Amino acid sequence: MRYMTAGESHGPEEIAIIEGIPAGLKITQDDINHELARRQHGYGRGQRQVIETDSVSILSGVRHQITLGSPITLNVHNDDHSHWSKIMDPNTPATAENSMRKVLRPRPGHADLVGGMKYRHDQDLRNVLERSSARETVMRVAVGAVAKKLLQEIDVDVHGFVCNIGPAHSDMSILTTFQNLDEIRKTSEKFPTRALDVKGDADMQAVIDQTKINANTVGGTVQVMATNMPAGLGSYVSANEKLDAKLARAIISINAFKGVDFGGGFANAEKFGDEVMDEIIWDADKGFSRTSNNLGGFEGGMTNGGVIVVRGVVKPIPTLYRPMQSVDIDTHENHRASIERSDTTAVTAAAVIAESMVAIELAKAVLDKFDADSIDRLKEQVAEYRNEIQKF
Repeated sequence: MRYMTAGESHGPEEIAIIEGIPAGLKITQDDINHELARRQHGYGRGQRQVIETDSVSILSGVRHQITLGSPITLNVHNDDHSHWSKIMDPNTPATAENSMRKVLRPRPGHADLVGGMKYRHDQDLRNVLERSSARETVMRVAVGAVAKKLLQEIDVDVHGFVCNIGPAHSDMSILTTFQNLDEIRKTSEKFPTRALDVKGDADMQAVIDQTKINANTVGGTVQVMATNMPAGLGSYVSANEKLDAKLARAIISINAFKGVDFGGGFANAEKFGDEVMDEIIWDADKGFSRTSNNLGGFEGGMTNGGVIVVRGVVKPIPTLYRPMQSVDIDTHENHRASIERSDTTAVTAAAVIAESMVAIELAKAVLDKFDADSIDRLKEQVAEYRNEIQKF
């Protein structure tokens, strides 16, 4: 399985093409739109989410809601493009009129300046920010929706949480000890952030409100958990086949993510071996399992049958309404950075995006190991493999 996305933030369309999804998987536009709506919601999101109502069109690879095995094309229209049609027009040469809203003052923490240097966009940094914008992640969530549907066929569930926004925390660490989905769902009802909307969390809401008053932005941490993944996906024999490494890369590839860990994560560095290693037990009905999950469901770059637990650190959004020090790339004079429409925080959206990226990498791992032509044959092979592992 592989995919590619295309589109600019204020361009007409966002597009993704997915190759390698087995034939026979049921997928609907409503399935994908549900995930797109989750990405848009969340306390602290900005005005763009009011303008856009993300809705997908499936253009190829699906017939009568069933995948064909051929490439799947997904399309989301940018409603805001109507306000930018002249500025973003690909078919007319640049003029004084359609070159309005140039960006010459790069924002600290964004791709503006370095992207301009790399691609020689020395006349307008908008050529950088239009693609480097997190708007691109709408298509990653769309692809992730397809991946989640595939994983559900083999009883694998993926769930994203918000752990903290700035100094305001929800105690999500207890969830790393759970070994089944029922436990996670039952306990997650106690946490308003499970719904990825912090309206029910007074501390988080207060941090966001004060940050907005200060014309600032705030980051946080998100956690993704995947249940019931078969043991043995990934490999120890080659560095580039380690599945936890692939997940780490996928998380860091998301806009604004600057750190990733698994299970007990960085806290394990302050502990001793007997506090960290997940001891092994055996049961005649279940086979091998672990008494804890400090390693986040991985050993040697492979899934070990436990709940996969991965966290990502999300930096504050670079675009501030109280812009920071910058330099004009034309005059080299000191100026405040350019201002683009932005959110106070996008940590809730980041949890959905991280959830999608984990689902994509896990789906890839499943399709690498089992039949990728037919969903029914894949399910048969997974069931046979689970039985083999249980009897080891």
